[in-house]
Amino acid sequence: MKKKLVAFFATAGAAAVVIYLSGYHYIFKAIAKNIAPGPITPSSDDEEKFPSHLVSNAASKAWRKHPQYNSSILTETLTKELKKTRASSLLVIKDNELFFEQYWKDHHPPSLMNSFSMAKGILSLLVGCAIKDGSIVSENQLVSDLIPEYRNDPYGKHLTIRHLMTMQAGYDWKEEYNHPFAENSKQYFVEDLEEQALNVAFKEMPGQKYEYQSVAAQVLGIVLKRAVGKPLSDYLSQKLWKPLQMEYAAKWSVDNKGMEKAFCCIHATSRDFAKIGQLILQEGKWQGQQIIGKDFCAKMLTPTEENDAFGFTIWADDDSPVKCRFFYGFLGQFIIVIPGKNLIIVKTGFYNRLDVDEKKRPLQVNILVKEISALVAGREL
Repeated sequence: MKKKLVAFFATAGAAAVVIYLSGYHYIFKAIAKNIAPGPITPSSDDEEKFPSHLVSNAASKAWRKHPQYNSSILTETLTKELKKTRASSLLVIKDNELFFEQYWKDHHPPSLMNSFSMAKGILSLLVGCAIKDGSIVSENQLVSDLIPEYRNDPYGKHLTIRHLMTMQAGYDWKEEYNHPFAENSKQYFVEDLEEQALNVAFKEMPGQKYEYQSVAAQVLGIVLKRAVGKPLSDYLSQKLWKPLQMEYAAKWSVDNKGMEKAFCCIHATSRDFAKIGQLILQEGKWQGQQIIGKDFCAKMLTPTEENDAFGFTIWADDDSPVKCRFFYGFLGQFIIVIPGKNLIIVKTGFYNRLDVDEKKRPLQVNILVKEISALVAGREL
């Protein structure tokens, strides 16, 4: 028995050395971050596991409650779907009022939820703010203006900010979430995001085809940070969190060098995520102030020729009876905007097996849109 234990630990030690020398030492950080707190995979409740920058708010203002607030009963179909996909919150905003909200699994209105890739859409909103400010010329500005390392790259010198937002960057990056040696796993735990992102090579000319790549969002974050001359969390606070009078301060996870995880990880409440949706619904305008240019907001929501289900890091569905736009994050986080019905839906959860259509859009969005549209209509009749 003793010999077996010695052999086991010797093998484990050798494997650890190989992992470290192969450049996968971030795996040890992942284990350390996750074993003690509970889940060993990324979670919508990760905000205490990583260092973060505060996204401060000011003059917080709660949603005005609809006269029929929380008087609706969820349909059986919707209840089963939410239970199956381990929902943590569901909010509905109708006509700029809080129509419905419910929380599960020890979550409450002040609970901070991990945005995951919904942050990519918020990042595009911040690009719109920077264009309005003049810090960025336009979405067609060359990335090499701010990342000079790209100027001599045969592909990189053609990369634009728009290519990053529309996932047409052409990086040599495979989007993969299902094993610890994937680049996405490394990105989640790596100590220097800028070093990782800027060392990813190109495999083809930018603008030629759509391929969803989280590294594109991280590079966009680097570009935006350099353009505005301040941390992304400060810019988010200045341009969105304070003007929208968010109810709660948020947090944005950072690496060991203080760079925000631009591809994900804005921790905020569902009520405040709903205000992001309302801003989109109002074409970038808030209480008489044009926060983001109306033209840029329209471009954000317009699908590209290369992928008619995707705009500026915001998903589109013009194929269903009820058209919508939505922010989409790992494990089933959504901000859904339904202009035709003046509705916002926010749903958060913890489920990594959502079914998708041929355009990689989660079918749950259709369920939420259909069931809640009918629910709201039923209450108003």
